[in-house]
Amino acid sequence: MTGSTNKIEEYLNDLFPNARCELNYTKDYELLLAVMLSAQTTDKRVNMVTDVLFKKYPSLDELSKANIEDIIKIIKPIGTFNKKASNIIIISQKLIDDCYGKVPNDRNYLESLPGVGRKTTNVVLSNLFDVPCIAVDTHVSRVSIRLGLAKKNDDPLTIEKKLNKKFSKAYLSKLHHHLVLFGRYHCTARNPKCNECKLKEICKYKRTKIK
Repeated sequence: MTGSTNKIEEYLNDLFPNARCELNYTKDYELLLAVMLSAQTTDKRVNMVTDVLFKKYPSLDELSKANIEDIIKIIKPIGTFNKKASNIIIISQKLIDDCYGKVPNDRNYLESLPGVGRKTTNVVLSNLFDVPCIAVDTHVSRVSIRLGLAKKNDDPLTIEKKLNKKFSKAYLSKLHHHLVLFGRYHCTARNPKCNECKLKEICKYKRTKIK
């Protein structure tokens, strides 16, 4: 790692020593479904609807047989609820039929599920199986660009590859949580807390945007 990446890792470790996924789950499939539901909404809102959903349907079998209109009603606050409700039922059915009701450590299979792309898969593999990978969401993308770890027009896969090269393999999973939390609570899209940030000396955003 370079001096700047060392400084980033040390500062984020100091800010978030116990960083973890902020989605609530107690079973492997609950994490998969929660991450799928989190697209284009907040973890806080997802936790609100999954608290109701997983209590009403406490098993994968019950979710697979749920009435789609009932699921829509429960998850409506998160938006794009029609498609996501359908995804919940299909994913539940496929996990039962294909994997004995278990979420597999299989990238290709996970990415074949409806509503599950590379970002969701990376979160699941990292949190459930300790696979060293980083999921690039809006927070990770924004912070990476501001800190000069990626370029403005880089797509998520390009950013992921660049982060893989810049940071140690052992740190990648934790780095995801660090960048998400840093972007969520400090390096926010609007009014980032630049003046109190210990990374401002290496931050391109601070140098070029803040007068």
